[in-house]
Amino acid sequence: MSDKALHENGPKGISRRGFMARTSSIAGAAVLAGTVTAGPARAATAPAAGPIENGARVPALVIGTGYGGSVAALRLAQAGVDVHMVEMGMAWDTPGSDGKIFCNTTSPDQRAYWLRTRTKQPLSNFLGFPIDKDVPRYTGILDAEEMGGIIVYQGRGVGGGSLVNGGMAVTPRRANFAAVLPTVDAEEMYATYYPRANAGLGVGLVDPAWFDTVDCYQFARVGRKHAQRSGFPFVFVPDVYDWDYMKQEAAGAVPKSAVAGEILYGNNHGKKSLQKTYLAQARATGRVTISPLHKVTSVRPAAAGGYTVVIDQIDTSGTTTATKSVTADKVFFAAGSVGTSKLLVRLKATGALPALNGEIGKGWGDNGNVMCGRANHMWDPTGKVQASIPCGGIDNWDAGGAFAEVAPLPTGIETYASFYLSITKNPHRAEFTYNAASGAVELNWQTAWKQPSIDMAKTIFDKINAKEGTIYRTDLFGTNKIWGDHLTYHPLGGAVLGKATDNHGRLHGYSGLYVIDGALIPGNTSVNPFVTITALAERNIEKIIATDL
Repeated sequence: MSDKALHENGPKGISRRGFMARTSSIAGAAVLAGTVTAGPARAATAPAAGPIENGARVPALVIGTGYGGSVAALRLAQAGVDVHMVEMGMAWDTPGSDGKIFCNTTSPDQRAYWLRTRTKQPLSNFLGFPIDKDVPRYTGILDAEEMGGIIVYQGRGVGGGSLVNGGMAVTPRRANFAAVLPTVDAEEMYATYYPRANAGLGVGLVDPAWFDTVDCYQFARVGRKHAQRSGFPFVFVPDVYDWDYMKQEAAGAVPKSAVAGEILYGNNHGKKSLQKTYLAQARATGRVTISPLHKVTSVRPAAAGGYTVVIDQIDTSGTTTATKSVTADKVFFAAGSVGTSKLLVRLKATGALPALNGEIGKGWGDNGNVMCGRANHMWDPTGKVQASIPCGGIDNWDAGGAFAEVAPLPTGIETYASFYLSITKNPHRAEFTYNAASGAVELNWQTAWKQPSIDMAKTIFDKINAKEGTIYRTDLFGTNKIWGDHLTYHPLGGAVLGKATDNHGRLHGYSGLYVIDGALIPGNTSVNPFVTITALAERNIEKIIATDL
């Protein structure tokens, strides 16, 4: 992954005006032939504000407000379709008692975790001591869902994973794309849909000259030095953080956010989450409404056409306060790889959607995620102030099957540690199945399947340790444990494009049901996945609007 490739695949050279060219089509057949912008709100046809009502009928229901769902909602609205989005998590638009919407990474409180009474932090230990703590049960922002030998970290709230990820907005190298989405035309993705996604997400690149001097990226400069000394390319990686704001943070001119370590449990200022991009544009059309704290439990064909959708409304303790039944002409599954896959597997097994095919639940992977830390020498401090937004990585994908983010460790103290999240070519794929006895959907992932990821990551870090005379940290993931092989931040698959669906996300067996999120991607993107999820959603919704509305 060269710097040149990253620049070519990023948003540079894209005219905002060209990207947002307006169209007036209401049928939608021509709305997305090019690129579009939100038209003015039309009060006469705008859906009612507030949570969805029992008995309502909606033209389009989108389950989830992450990347795929946000793209679908915006483009449908621009095509003249009223859209209602259902989100299991909170709106995250109201400050807490401390005046902030999100809590800090170093001091998690009830806002941090989804319906847990104890935190489940990716780094469970530090300096030999456990660091998890008791918290009140609450519909917090980060779900640490434990299943099948793996913990899957997912964002809960309006904006989905964009609320809790590091914002690394990476377009896969063109040469790797055929292995990511083999049924998709790479030419149209790189000519049209990746540029459209990068523009819509507000992707940008750190200023290399500023990077070279600022204290908060000392950790990344140390990572670059060690990579290059061992012969590995270090590449700057695009991100969706507001880099002008970051510069002001570092200078002390604005409230600190990334420079104050905010990331895992939300970012209060500079990060361009979906709330500020696709969802803001969608709401501006006047055709999109969102019901937070609403969870879909059933979708089945309605006698009079469309689909009957059953939705539980919950409170901040997770208790169901109302159950609603609505009718939707079309339903878009966008609850994330895990949420969409589990819901579809349940609906097929319990007879709500029995005609779904046998590919439902298959092809799930962890994007090859594995983490590790290295203990540097005293002459290589990584800095007590670390920006929580990563902006570079080490590329050994072709030779060793791994790309490693040089990640922050924003503890507020000097650790002399380098920390990494690797994405690898792990070949293992898991399957979701329904357990009739327990009524649960289960995943058959095995922790032992992480070994290929460890081996691939070692092609980078064994060499760096040998060159630098350093060792792995063993105090971050337990007692004497080097590898964070128990988790993923990048769940993918479970309703794979061209298998569980047709080549544009239409579910086999049912007209008007679509998958439009990371469940479509079979387990690995070779890089951080959200730009690919966004671009694929742009491609698919364009086709759906042109042919199905």
